[in-house]
Amino acid sequence: MDGACAFLILPAADTECFQIFLDTLGKRFCRQHILLILDGAPNHTTDDLLIPANVTLEFLPPCSPELNPQENIWDEIREKIFKNYALKSMDKVCDKLEEAALYIERNPKMVKSITSFPYIVRSM
Repeated sequence: MDGACAFLILPAADTECFQIFLDTLGKRFCRQHILLILDGAPNHTTDDLLIPANVTLEFLPPCSPELNPQENIWDEIREKIFKNYALKSMDKVCDKLEEAALYIERNPKMVKSITSFPYIVRSM
């Protein structure tokens, strides 16, 4: 776990978009094996997904956001990027999401520090 991240801003949280994300993740980190921690959202659990060979999906127990390292990423984004802004359009929301993605991708040490949950580190 080195703190590297992959973000995509996609139009929906559906199976097609999740497949795009998985394909991108698999290609971007083609020389590494990725353990992707997921909740039980329907687009994560469908049999229609083609999981790249270098990606392993690990599902959290239901109703356990405290175990999900992604929650800490979103907390960081809300605190540092979104703050209390009232954005007036979806274009402005997308602009802020792009800013957030760049912030996270440029700070791998911070990402590693807030997502290195003991149960993940022990599994490696």
